[in-house]
Amino acid sequence: MFHDRLLEATATEREHLLTRPILGRVLSGDFSLANYVQFLVNAYHHVRHTVPLMMAMGARLGDRGAWMLPALKAYIDEEIGHEQWIASDLESCTDDVADRLSTPPALEVEVMVSYVYDQIQRVNATGFLGMVLVLEGTSTALATAMADLVQKKLGLPDTAFSYLRSHGDLDVEHVKHFAALVNRIDVTEDQDAVIHVARRVYRLYANVLDQAGTAA
Repeated sequence: MFHDRLLEATATEREHLLTRPILGRVLSGDFSLANYVQFLVNAYHHVRHTVPLMMAMGARLGDRGAWMLPALKAYIDEEIGHEQWIASDLESCTDDVADRLSTPPALEVEVMVSYVYDQIQRVNATGFLGMVLVLEGTSTALATAMADLVQKKLGLPDTAFSYLRSHGDLDVEHVKHFAALVNRIDVTEDQDAVIHVARRVYRLYANVLDQAGTAA
């Protein structure tokens, strides 16, 4: 099945992401509120592009990929407004939310988002599913445990973790739906595009995590 091949083909890049220093620092308690706030700011700036990216993908699928449109529409309906969850989380962490979210995103975030837009517009729209693999797969693997560790260390209220906890264990069903979707992709060119984008986004998202780890 293609989903199995996708996981195997991107294993090295996934390991690169999962071994970022900031993740190890969370496990050992060696991080600060500034790191978590920067993580949320970065998340806001890429999550707010999720729906536009999916809409751009849908517009460029063509006849060959039209069968994906119902699944894409359902995904869009679920993802609308998630960046507002992050803004709400930030309000439980800092008093300068408006200033933080009105400034341009970090370079690492901008590069990752721009890269995926470019792949959709210039190369192969189906490749966007590679980004979905990275972000949803990583969330399922890490988000709930990380939220618990961060909350224990920083003493923040539950209202500071709606984004992480909603994208943790609860995303397991999303991953199952994703596997079923990509297993229907039977055109080699489209499969290769998903693998290629996933490999790149694992590296690019690792840079985003590294950037959050440098926040002072």
